[in-house]
This record gives sequence, C-alpha cells and structure tokens, in this order.
Amino acid sequence: MNKSPQSNRLHIALFGKRNSGKSSLINALTGQSIALVSDVPGTTTDPVTKAMEVHPLGACLFIDTPGFDDNEDELGSMRVEQTLKVVEKADVALLLCEDGGAEEKLWLESLHEHHIPTVIILNKSDLRPDTEASAAQIENSLGLRPLIVSAKESIGVTEIFQAILNKIPEDFGAESITGDLAKEGDTVLLVMPQDIQAPKGRLILPQVQTLRELLDKRCIVTCCTTDKLADTLKTFLHPPKLIITDSQVFPIVYRQKPAESRLTSFSVLFAGYKGDIDYFVEGAAAIESLTGQSRVLIAEACTHAPLTEDIGRVKLPRLLRRSVGSDLHIDIVSGNDFPETLSEYDLIIHCGACMFNRKYVLSRIAKARSQQVPMTNYGVAIAYLSGLKIIGREVEIDFSVQR
Repeated sequence: MNKSPQSNRLHIALFGKRNSGKSSLINALTGQSIALVSDVPGTTTDPVTKAMEVHPLGACLFIDTPGFDDNEDELGSMRVEQTLKVVEKADVALLLCEDGGAEEKLWLESLHEHHIPTVIILNKSDLRPDTEASAAQIENSLGLRPLIVSAKESIGVTEIFQAILNKIPEDFGAESITGDLAKEGDTVLLVMPQDIQAPKGRLILPQVQTLRELLDKRCIVTCCTTDKLADTLKTFLHPPKLIITDSQVFPIVYRQKPAESRLTSFSVLFAGYKGDIDYFVEGAAAIESLTGQSRVLIAEACTHAPLTEDIGRVKLPRLLRRSVGSDLHIDIVSGNDFPETLSEYDLIIHCGACMFNRKYVLSRIAKARSQQVPMTNYGVAIAYLSGLKIIGREVEIDFSVQR
C-alpha cells in the first residue's frame, strides 16, 4: 500500500491561519517530521505532501498548506493561491480554527461549497488557558464542535483519525476502471504499443492500474504489442471477451478484432474512472463545430519533457488540425496549471488524468460546466476523430461518420 499511486489515495488537506499548528499536526498525524515547524508565521510557503498507510484509513495523502491569512504582500497572496488549489483536490479537510472568526467561517463555507467533508480542530490545547471556552466560541460561531488537540503533546490525534473515518464519503474508492465490462473468468486482451511514449523497462500507469484491477477481478489477462495482435489472437480458443488498447491505435485494433470481442481504450476507461464519461462524450461533439478561429485547450496531468510523438502536444493537435484546419488555435497546459477563466475556449481536452485524484478532475469538470465550455478527454476525442463512437465505456465504429 505504501507504493499506491498518489492519485488513488485519500487526500486529507490541512487548512488554517499562519502559526495555527498545521505543520506540527501533520507531523503528529504521520509520526514523522515532514513539515518544518517554527514559531515564525508563514513558515510553510508551499503545499507539503506525505503519502502514508494509516490504520484505519488505508492509503492516504496528507497535504500541509500555507496559512490562508498570508495575504500581506504579493508573495503571500501567491501562497494563498496555492492553498486554494489544494481545495480542489481535498477529499477530506482538517480546518484548524483559533476563534471561529469571519475568515475561518468563510473558509468553512468554501469547503462546504466544494462538497468537502470537514473536521474542525482546536489545536495547541496545551498552551490555552481556557480550552473549553475557546471550543464553545468556535462551536457557537461555526455550528460545529471542534476536536480539542495538542499536536505537541499528541493529544487527540487518535480522535482525528476516527473523525476522518466518519467523514469519508461512502462511495470513496468504489469506482472501477473496467466497470461491468469484465468479470471473474473473462478473458481480456491488453494491446499496448511500446513506442517512444512508453518509459523504458516500465508500463505507463493506466496500463498498470488496469492490469492490476483485472487480476483482482480474477480475469484471465493476456498482453501484447500492436504488431503482435494478429498472432496473439490465434492463440485464443475463443475470442477474448474484452480488448483494451491505446486510443492512438483504435482503428488498427478495430480492423483486426473478432466481432464478438468488445473494444475500449485505457483513456476511455479513465474518462469514466476519474471523470464524467457522459459529459466527455457530449463535449467531443463540439469538435464538429470548431473552425479555424476556434480556441482549444489541451490539459495534461503530467509535467514532462515533450517527446517527438507526444500524444497531447503532437498527435492530438495534428488530428484536430487535420479535421478542422491548420489555423486552429491550441493552448497546452500541464500539471496544476489550469486557467481560472475558460470562457475564451471552445473546447477543453483533458488527458486520462492518471496522476490526479478523481476529486480534482471533477473540480475541473465543474469549472468547465459553470462557464459553459465543452470538455472531453484524449481517448474520447481521438475516438470521435477516428469515426468511432462511445457507448458507455465501450468503443464502436460509427459508419455514418467519415473523418
């Protein structure tokens, strides 16, 4: 579990004013000195993360944030912006409160607006002359009773874990990559081109995660590269129930697959696993109305050095311009860079987001929806541009479309 991808972990973020004891608390929660502790306000200048296996929560990612009152200068305001970005990723929030004042109340309201379950904490109980009075004041202001904690003395830490456990959404972690496309005993063929984009000696994360889920489902799994697809199919007594491949080789695999075999791609599966597959399919239809004057935003989760045939920076733009015209304007962002204002774009195309947690992807979708900008993802867009259609999480040829 310590090797679980960060994107699959429960994201627990700590918020509060400067010098409220967030860093001390995250050290107490993790049992390690991962965050710098100082009496000087503003010591934490960037979000600090720590992946842990914590009983009884399981695989977690703790996130320590800069104080949300650090807005005295331009640099402080930039730190607050980083804290705001963490809100979009948090599955559960720990809000450290001093007195339940106006600023803390606004942050609690913001967390609720983002549908983030929140645990209120009154820290530094060892230094407070009247802890109960402070707790009562916070409860009266915020309507929630805070947990009384001393990170320094490790008082109340166990209660925090139980409170988090009580706040975890019932459906957290229930999402399935393959859904009902595969069940125990099904034969599944993974067609994985090992081209320049595949890291040497390793598989890319969506392939690894999909393979692991299929093994956990007790499916019978076979893997091959695209050039060995025909030879691999000859080894089956019966056609595989499901074939999963990369979006970029959809047409090649479709032409060779048995009629009985269902087809999908890793990216289409992740559109449902991490995002909203129906919204992505709806968004892909916006490709039809793009013109040379349109603007498209391509968003990558990874920050990496672009490769010669990078799918997001080279292949997808090439397909779009081939379909729409060479004048199509395309902007590319990566990592946590995602514009607040999206209304200048006619379409957003997101990657499979294997490096992001579902909460963060859904927050981006919500932002696009609120600004009425169509959004899709790599796999769905490539299927549309290739003349295929998405049915649930499955891909089929749409013979009525010629592209």
